[in-house]
Amino acid sequence: MNQQTDAGLSAAIEFIWLEADLLDHKLYTDWLLLWDADGKYVVPIDPNETDFENSLNYAYDDAAMRDRRVRRLTSGQSMSASHAAQTLRSVSRFRLLAKNGDGCLHIRCAQNLVEYKYDKHRTYAANVTWVLRPHEGSFRIVSKIVRLINSTDALSGMTFLP
Repeated sequence: MNQQTDAGLSAAIEFIWLEADLLDHKLYTDWLLLWDADGKYVVPIDPNETDFENSLNYAYDDAAMRDRRVRRLTSGQSMSASHAAQTLRSVSRFRLLAKNGDGCLHIRCAQNLVEYKYDKHRTYAANVTWVLRPHEGSFRIVSKIVRLINSTDALSGMTFLP
């Protein structure tokens, strides 16, 4: 990698750390601002799936659905909001997969997420890929795909954003 790519990757890593921090501290409104207007947030059931629009997913969110999900999480009106889980995300093993001509970075990393709710800890491990578009000295999320390593197992209700 050349220095320009390294600098872009470093900035992208800091952006991804920011996203994890916002989610863990339930700053969902700020999290929504990280997204490109056409961005997609996907948590597929099949870890090998690539056609998300025509397959079953835990989440397949455009801007409107992300907004609805955040309103549900912050309303206090649903079980997921009234007894919200505490989460702690660790993201590591960053790899730049590609850089498009328009400057978009395709990045993959490992994520370990610990959920604490009702005196129980649950761990969710995933390979996460982002497409990040440069925007005003930072980035916007064009896509985020969370491939849980146990996605085909029976999972408890995920009442948070993985």
